[in-house]
Amino acid sequence: MNPTSPRPALRNLDDALAELLEHAQPLTDVDLVSTFDADGRVLARDLVSELQVPPQDNSSMDGYAVRSSEIADEGVTLPVTQRIPAGSAGAPLAPGSAARIFTGAPIPCGADAVVMQEDAEAAGAEAVRILRVPAPGQWIRRSGEDVARGAVVLARGERLDAAALGLAASIGMDRLPVARRPRVALFSTGDELVMPGEVPPAQMRPGAIYNSNRFFLQALLRRLGCEVTDFGIVPDRREPTVRALQVAAQGHDLILTSGGVSVGEEDHVKPAVQALGSLDLWQIAIKPGKPFAYGKVGDAHFMGLPGNPVSSFVTFLLLVRPFLLKLQGANRLLAPATLLPAAFNWPRPDRRREFLRARRKEDGMLELFANQSSGVLTSAVWADGLIDNPPGQPIARGDAVRFIALAELIQ
Repeated sequence: MNPTSPRPALRNLDDALAELLEHAQPLTDVDLVSTFDADGRVLARDLVSELQVPPQDNSSMDGYAVRSSEIADEGVTLPVTQRIPAGSAGAPLAPGSAARIFTGAPIPCGADAVVMQEDAEAAGAEAVRILRVPAPGQWIRRSGEDVARGAVVLARGERLDAAALGLAASIGMDRLPVARRPRVALFSTGDELVMPGEVPPAQMRPGAIYNSNRFFLQALLRRLGCEVTDFGIVPDRREPTVRALQVAAQGHDLILTSGGVSVGEEDHVKPAVQALGSLDLWQIAIKPGKPFAYGKVGDAHFMGLPGNPVSSFVTFLLLVRPFLLKLQGANRLLAPATLLPAAFNWPRPDRRREFLRARRKEDGMLELFANQSSGVLTSAVWADGLIDNPPGQPIARGDAVRFIALAELIQ
């Protein structure tokens, strides 16, 4: 960039994200996968239950099924005429009797309450004494109280977790229709980058650094359900960058790079993408993570992240993550924020919207990592969330701030 040319205007994060999501048209391919293998996948169709859950009224306690109208006072003794374990059906309950029943067993016809065994005692070999008067309906789980026949149990766009898989299994689903995994090509640029294991720390040349971004970006992509092709490290030269982009554009939905998206003489990603397709270089008003690029190479989307590790980490969570979720048709793209009190002072805020690395203390207040530099990856490990601080907003101890848990962002 000519040093005398005006700086490009910084873009508002929300506006940039909205524009980015307009480009993310959901993938239309559907995979039918085992329910065991569907964790983290996005449901492609509504799941409608063909049965009631539970299928019959059943007992929620070990105890005795009774007619509550026959027990007006404590101490009533009833003969026990049958035993109903889970998985079997009892006979209709004879008037003036009780049925020994176990958790999950169907309620016999005629019974309208369960007396839990702690409120009863044996009265001989085949009788029970009721120690507490039961209320109608007590300790009975009604048919369909969990799931009604014909109900949408899980909606299209739901990102499946362990509880959702259990719910799907409870209505008999052994296979689930889910969105195809996005195919992502990943590479880093920079002659300074060295892979761990290739050069021992004591033999690192001056100016060299280990490529940390490659590891956390690949992990984040896989957690989002992506199929990742790792193209490694591309040299800081235009020709290798063009070749890498040409290969990466084949058979991938997204090309993701870190580094080389600024405007320096050694930043070759921008001209390479422009030569093969289209590119917008965005200067986003956030800290960390100002430089960000979006474009197309052939049919593949392209996103370029900054090279500083914390900047790359944060821009991935704020921009790439919701983009990839929308590609999969997810109905929830953004992580929720909660208001929590600050246990620190932040008297000199940046003019950009800041995402400060912080963590919750035992008293519920937030403490701040001491060094908020974009190159200090330690802060992302130490933190359990990000404080979303508006531009120019100082923070005083006790102020309520918006906190986004990392657990919501990296699951």
